Amino acid sequence: MKKTIFLAFIVFSVLSLHAQDEQKQATEKKDEKVKTGWNFGAVPAVAYDADVGFRYGALANIYNYGDGSRYPKYDHSIYVEWSRTTKGSGNNMFTWDSDQLIPGVRSFFEATLLTEQALDFYGFNGYQVIYDNSIEKGTDADGFQNRLFYRHSRKLLRIKADFQGEIIGQKFRWLAGIGYFGNTIGPVDVAKLNEGKDVADQLSTESLYQNYIDWGIIKPDQAEGGGHTMLKGGLVFDTRDNEPNPFSGIWTELQLHYLPSFLSNTDYGYGRFVLTHRQYFTILPDRMNFAYRLSYQTKIFGEMPFYMMPYYFNTAPKSTTDGVGGSKTVRGVMRNRIVGEGVAFGNLELRYKLIRTQFLKQNFYIALSGFLDAGMVTQPYDIPDNLIADFPEAAPYFELDAKEVPHLGYGGGLHFVLNQNFIVAVDYGLPLKETDGAGGGLYIGLNFLF
Repeated sequence: MKKTIFLAFIVFSVLSLHAQDEQKQATEKKDEKVKTGWNFGAVPAVAYDADVGFRYGALANIYNYGDGSRYPKYDHSIYVEWSRTTKGSGNNMFTWDSDQLIPGVRSFFEATLLTEQALDFYGFNGYQVIYDNSIEKGTDADGFQNRLFYRHSRKLLRIKADFQGEIIGQKFRWLAGIGYFGNTIGPVDVAKLNEGKDVADQLSTESLYQNYIDWGIIKPDQAEGGGHTMLKGGLVFDTRDNEPNPFSGIWTELQLHYLPSFLSNTDYGYGRFVLTHRQYFTILPDRMNFAYRLSYQTKIFGEMPFYMMPYYFNTAPKSTTDGVGGSKTVRGVMRNRIVGEGVAFGNLELRYKLIRTQFLKQNFYIALSGFLDAGMVTQPYDIPDNLIADFPEAAPYFELDAKEVPHLGYGGGLHFVLNQNFIVAVDYGLPLKETDGAGGGLYIGLNFLF
């Protein structure tokens, strides 16, 4: 009901603003104001994501446009966020993006600590794993609530430096970087969550994560996580006319990742290949555009620990995000529903600028969008052939001969854009199949998806 009220309020506001915008455009036409120098965008961090809950806190996005000759392109962008969510996750982030710090090189630095009290964990290999929503709604043999059955905890310390430089102007660039991923994995702290609860409301300690350890799917020396240093190199071909919301051009990136065991506190080392292609088309000049994205990410050698699989890697300044499914990849499908050693996904999105005006002397527009997303596992994680024979109790959780096909999500969204770069996005996605998510997801955050 709350979601319905919220969306109805947004629709009413959009229609009212649209009427005002049409009236204003009928009397006068204003050119967009060019921004110069430092521009501050500090706001409360208020967002909602069906996968992580209601987010609260504070964020600041500070842009320096220099003398304005490159507007809306900026010289420096600094982003700081401190936020928490009602489902127990925390985000402590600092990023700095600049193409002026090192002449001829775009530099991106990040230091982030992410905490997840109850991170989604639905197993590996897509449809080979059966997701049963009734388990979460039910109780265990002792009568304790099973709401956290598909969850485990995680703390992630991510520190990285990425660089891009010209090969043929800005259109064809090299990329290089180094990053550290420190993962601390464990069961949900159920004892803490049960403090002060009545017996009937207490949570069960049973979880799919612990079952995977008991059944030998997750190796004991991986169960608690590990720290890995990633060395990265690649190429970028970029002809976009505008970074925040392009109306023409392509953006294709190839990345090779090497995470050697000697730069890890584990015995595991591996390589990964990432190829992502995005393309943008103008339907109506400066009003309507169409965009699509295709991405393929796979292990090419070595052994990848299970906790390093559910990451989707972007070219900076986009941030690395959790695995396929959810607000950043396949909207409407549950976060981390599509996890394997190799995955592919795609997005189709039609965008329309409904309103363009000035608000408090700032350039402002509102855009509508409709989308179709899809993703699937292309390289499965190795599950022991004798699993069911050795552990008959595992049988209800697997369909090991199931054919993996695309997991589909669809929906629409609203985007509120200030000075072309500061974008508040509201998306609502639905899964095509209930086994990919019950009821879909509402996502309120920053920026267009791609």
